[in-house]
Amino acid sequence: MKSIGTAILLATPALAASVPAIAEAKTHADHGMRLVSTAPGVAEWVTEDAKARFLANKTKFLDITESSQRQKAAKATSAKTVTYPSAPAKQDIVNPLLETLSLDNIRAHVDALGAFHNRYWKSESGAQASQWIVDTAAEITSSASYTEASVAAYNHSFVQNSVIAHIPGVSNGPLTIIGAHMDSANASDLMNGRAPGQDDNASGSANLLEIFRALLASEYAPITPVEVMWYAGEEGGILGSQDIAARYAQEGVEVQAVLNLDMTAYFRPGTEETVALITDYTDAGLTQFLRELIHEYLAIGWTNTECGYACSDHTSWDSEGYPAAFPFEAVLGNDNPLIHGENDTIDIDGFSWEHSLEFTKLGLAYIIELTSG
Repeated sequence: MKSIGTAILLATPALAASVPAIAEAKTHADHGMRLVSTAPGVAEWVTEDAKARFLANKTKFLDITESSQRQKAAKATSAKTVTYPSAPAKQDIVNPLLETLSLDNIRAHVDALGAFHNRYWKSESGAQASQWIVDTAAEITSSASYTEASVAAYNHSFVQNSVIAHIPGVSNGPLTIIGAHMDSANASDLMNGRAPGQDDNASGSANLLEIFRALLASEYAPITPVEVMWYAGEEGGILGSQDIAARYAQEGVEVQAVLNLDMTAYFRPGTEETVALITDYTDAGLTQFLRELIHEYLAIGWTNTECGYACSDHTSWDSEGYPAAFPFEAVLGNDNPLIHGENDTIDIDGFSWEHSLEFTKLGLAYIIELTSG
C-alpha cells in the first residue's frame, strides 16, 4: 500500500527499541498522527484514516505510539522456561465442568455485544460495551455461591477500558491468563459505522464470560491464580493488550501461559471444521499442549496455520517474552471474510454456535489443566 507520513527504519526487530524523540512524537501526535508498525523493525507515522484503510485491506499492524515511548522491560524471566504437561491429567475435574457450559449463555452474550452500534475503542458505545462487560462479569461473581474473584476496569489513554477478572489461587504462583478483545470496527467509518462484530470478536468475549461463569459456579479453587481479560482497542493496533502486557513485564509479574481467543464462530461452508493453531509469534510448547487438550476434550481436531505479524493480542505477550498461544476459528483463507463491517453478524452462512462452543471447552480445559493441584 502507499505509505503515509514518515517511515522509520528501526535498528532492531524489537519494536520498543525504537524510541522516537519525545518532541518529534509530540509533534506528530498533535497533528493526529500515530506511529504504526506493519512489519518487524519498520514503523511509520500515519493518520487514523490510514489505520482504517489498513483494516479495510486486512493489513495487520501494531500501533506503537505509546509503547515506543516506554522503557522496555527485560524479557519476562518466567517465559521460555515453562514446562507444560505432556498429556491432560485432570479429566475428573474438566469433564464435569464441560457439561455445564451453556450455548444459550454464549448466544445471549453475543447478541448483547452485537446490539451496540459499534464497539469502537474511541466511541461512546465502545465505552458502554466495556462497562457492560464489567457489569456482566460482576453479576457472575455476585451470583456465585462462593468466590473471592474480583472484576475491575483497566484504563487506557482512550475511552474504552479493558476488563480484568482475577481469581486468586491457593498459592501465589504464576498467572494463567485467557483473553479476548472486546472491540469491533467498521473500516468504512470507524466512529459512526455499524459494527456488530459478532464473530470478531463478540464470539471470543462471550466464550470468556461463559468460562468465567462455569469456573465460579462450580466453586473451582485454582492452586495458582487465573486472570480473564477482555482487551480494549485491538482493532486500533492491539492497543489494550500492549498496555497490560508491558505493565506486567515492567512489574515482573510471572505468567505461565496466555491463551488468546479472537474469532471462534465461523468456518467457510464446505471446509473441514477444525481448531487452527497459530504457529508464528506463539510459544511452541504451549501450542503443543493445546494439541493434547484438543485431542482429549474437543469433538474436532486441529490444524497448524500462520497468521503473520501483529494479527491479534497474543502478539503483545509474545513481544514481552511471555508464552502465548492462539487457537483460531479456521485456517487462514477459510475464516470469516465479512469482518470489519456491518455484515459481521450471526446470520451469515458459516456462522456456527457449536463451533464457538468448542473454543469455550478448550479455554476451560486449558485453565483447569494448568491450575489444578
